[in-house]
Amino acid sequence: MILHEYFAPQPTATAALPDPEPLLRALTQGVLEALAGVREVDQLARWFSEDAYRTLVSRANLSARARSARGIAPTRPTFAILSIRVTEPADGIIEAVVVVAGPGRTRAVAIRLEGLDRRWRATSLAVL
Repeated sequence: MILHEYFAPQPTATAALPDPEPLLRALTQGVLEALAGVREVDQLARWFSEDAYRTLVSRANLSARARSARGIAPTRPTFAILSIRVTEPADGIIEAVVVVAGPGRTRAVAIRLEGLDRRWRATSLAVL
């Protein structure tokens, strides 16, 4: 094994990881709050891969600029999680869709979790 591979994040089997549903719920809530401007994106950093985190930061910044341009103050989003659908395309990888109902519309949050270093990390996230 090459030294840099030894120190790189190590894949973890699904059996060695906790139930992903609580994390899916927490990530969905955290992301929606970050996009609404009532939570710092930094608070979610430990649960995301570098690329997914950068994408989330960019999206949160765009949301903040849009709110500022319209003169809208950040407000805590109210929503209910209607369902969570989870598939496992490979060992140690979870792809889920969390359906969220808010006061104005229903949205879907697609999340890909990968088991790395004995914990789940979101490697892709899309709010649809």
